[in-house]
Amino acid sequence: MLHKTRGIVLSYFRYRETSIIVRVYTEEFGLQSYLVNGVRSAKSKTNRIAFFQPLTLLDMVVYYKPDKDLHRLSEVKINYPFQHLPFDIAKSSMALFVSEMLTKTLKEEASNPSLYHFLEESVQFLEESEADYENFHITFLLKLAFFLGFGPSNAREFESQLQEQKYPFLPDETAEKALNSFLRQRLGTPVKISRQTRAELLDAVVAFYRIHIDSLGEIKSLAVLREVLS
Repeated sequence: MLHKTRGIVLSYFRYRETSIIVRVYTEEFGLQSYLVNGVRSAKSKTNRIAFFQPLTLLDMVVYYKPDKDLHRLSEVKINYPFQHLPFDIAKSSMALFVSEMLTKTLKEEASNPSLYHFLEESVQFLEESEADYENFHITFLLKLAFFLGFGPSNAREFESQLQEQKYPFLPDETAEKALNSFLRQRLGTPVKISRQTRAELLDAVVAFYRIHIDSLGEIKSLAVLREVLS
């Protein structure tokens, strides 16, 4: 049965010679996988592979059956073309990191409109921002944690959970204030911290996720993000 839905691309992997399987977080059905044929063929007349880059926002018409793990697309188009994100190395590195974290943490195959809208608004913020996005990846993960069921209420709770797991995180007053601001304020609220503090907070947030998600595994994009933001 055909359904219309919006979606956010998380990742894809190659399937056979010319196809891909793409993971999309959809507004109507939560996390779904779609088989897309022919997008890697030399004979393809359109560059549809560009539709499936990390965090691309799509309008889709999809075939959906509740008992299937793999679905098909009937129609797809980009509903919010990027003008900056793929071409800005800091933004694109953040996008790769965020999409990898989402791929590893989102599991629910059911509609969650509030989560979808948070993700969509976050992507649009990263695309449109000309300043004050250097802390985006940290703030995003802290806010995402609430949707996943383990968001800390304040910096002290965040710190105590890390200390219980023997993680060596000893924030100074600046880092603690920044954490509380990230937790309480909107994305893009200016918070001035040093590069070193930002790097330490990022590592601490990833460690916080590892406490709650045993299957997190290696975050391959983390090293690239550290290098770009250093």
